[in-house]
Amino acid sequence: MAAPAWRPAGGPRSPVPFPGHRTAAVVSGAALFAGVAGLGAGCGGPDAADASRSGAPTDGGTLRVVGSSDVEHLDPASAESVGARGLDRTFARTLFGTLASNVFAETVPVRPDVAERLPTRANGGISGDALTYTVRLRGDVLWDTAPPRPVTAADFVRGFKRLCNPAAPSAGLGYFTATLRGMDAYCRGYARLGGPGIGAATSGSAADDARAAAALAAYQNAHDIEGIRAADDRTLVFRLVRPASDFLSLLTLGYTAAAPREYDAYVPDGPVFRRHTVSDGPYRITQYRPGTSYLLTRNPAWRPGSDPLRERHVDRIWITLGQDSAEAVQQQLESGSADLAWDQPVPPSALPRLRAAHDPRFAVREAPSTSPYLVFNLRSPNNGHALADRDVRRALAYAVDRSLLVKIVGGPAVARPLHTVIPPGTTGYAPADPFPTPGDSGDPATCRRLLAAAGHPGGLTLRFPFRVNSVHRLIAESLAQDLAGCGVRTVLFPDTGGGFYARTISDPARGAAGHWDIAAPGWTPDWYGANGRSVLLPLLSGRSLGAGSTNYGGYENPQVDALIDRALTATSEARAAELWRRADRIATQDAAILPLLDRAHTVFMSSRVRNARFLPTTAGYDYTRVYLAR
Repeated sequence: MAAPAWRPAGGPRSPVPFPGHRTAAVVSGAALFAGVAGLGAGCGGPDAADASRSGAPTDGGTLRVVGSSDVEHLDPASAESVGARGLDRTFARTLFGTLASNVFAETVPVRPDVAERLPTRANGGISGDALTYTVRLRGDVLWDTAPPRPVTAADFVRGFKRLCNPAAPSAGLGYFTATLRGMDAYCRGYARLGGPGIGAATSGSAADDARAAAALAAYQNAHDIEGIRAADDRTLVFRLVRPASDFLSLLTLGYTAAAPREYDAYVPDGPVFRRHTVSDGPYRITQYRPGTSYLLTRNPAWRPGSDPLRERHVDRIWITLGQDSAEAVQQQLESGSADLAWDQPVPPSALPRLRAAHDPRFAVREAPSTSPYLVFNLRSPNNGHALADRDVRRALAYAVDRSLLVKIVGGPAVARPLHTVIPPGTTGYAPADPFPTPGDSGDPATCRRLLAAAGHPGGLTLRFPFRVNSVHRLIAESLAQDLAGCGVRTVLFPDTGGGFYARTISDPARGAAGHWDIAAPGWTPDWYGANGRSVLLPLLSGRSLGAGSTNYGGYENPQVDALIDRALTATSEARAAELWRRADRIATQDAAILPLLDRAHTVFMSSRVRNARFLPTTAGYDYTRVYLAR
């Protein structure tokens, strides 16, 4: 989930995960693409350039990636941003996944990764009642250990057990407590283990870390999850609470990556863990300097024939962090001193020039998203708990000038105004605008009138943290100016060091203490196709509240939760879509969050990059597919 250039994933974000294990779902994904393709999809970029390149890929060299903030979580169990998803894809593999492609529809279908094949009713992998899934693993996937050893079904079971560890719980946990038998009970028991030295991913000493890691591992090894077991080293059996047509999509999420037994020795996502990741992918993290850089080198245990989704061409991937200026990053890419951007889209100021020149290094890639959106901290005690009042939030909804935000991020070829939580290209989307303003430019007079009627004629003062990379500062300043038009003062403060998602807005205690009132995160769905679950449940479900939740503002509405439950158990995709629409309608009328833009991704590569292939849920090119011109 949603992050991160766009989402914490997505959102759980964002990132970053896909659907379509049945033919119907693949068709659905293609249809969704057709509905959103008008937003500059595939404009320029590697498609045309690659067409002129023939011959075998060249191996070797260093891929240089440059950007701003470190990931909020490196551990695949809790990694939720699009940047973290792109990084984890290089060293952490899941049972199923999706293929990077510059054709959006090709990125939608679920494909085998560590699994030998997609389970179906026809091949016996899915039971007649759709409650049991049997997955057979490939036998040639190896851990980068000394000596290398096979990735087993028990490693995947361990991965699921780590999802609800109290040190760094997964933002995607709700997906699995709602689907896997016994997962909720297992996690409730695990949560009771929290306490000093355990309830945080960092602690004061090596001895504390060791004790906490031992306690966490002891719980995991002493307790089973009813709904997942290793029948043997190469066979996993999943048992569901109820049929879930998107279950294979859930198994593409990076959260579900296999976890080697070595991880039992470390606090999940803690500083020691981050220095000791173990790879079953084409690359391994050789050097990590927090907030500064990553060096990835080839994993000697990986073999091309063992991996249907990735390749491996460059010798090294060097990721340099700490460069918050999108313009500076762009300059490096164009001059050839760097190859790809880590978390920075092309700066809007450069877009007209690149379009006019038909620069083949530039592209606009489609990835429907709610990015950014304005989230209200309903827990905040500031202003007499004003943001907990639905009428106050509805008043503020009229303040926003979306037309200016579109200009800030690059114009209508890059983004369009969004008024629903569910973006186009996502199950349940239906155009609606509960707070219309002329030309999407805001209505400060209506905002002031409604705010006074809600008991705040003198306005409010709102604390507003913002991300420092890309155009987030400009977006925050634009929103602050909009709010000033209806008498609302904002206290803007930069959130540096990659802590925006991990600490500032996802920590319920900080929210309850009033450390922030509004924020502008982004959310990219965790998968596309039949993906209604991947937006409303993580962003607005009252049952997903707690540490690490991506329901940042603490919104709870029993009607929305009930509609989510009904959508998850719907007997047809059409029925599910209608229920998602109804839940969206209630949440948007509540102004639980304020959707702002459906935004495509602007990407650029250096002149020496070849075979750049886009993965929407990572908001970037797949590092494992790239090779370099010599």
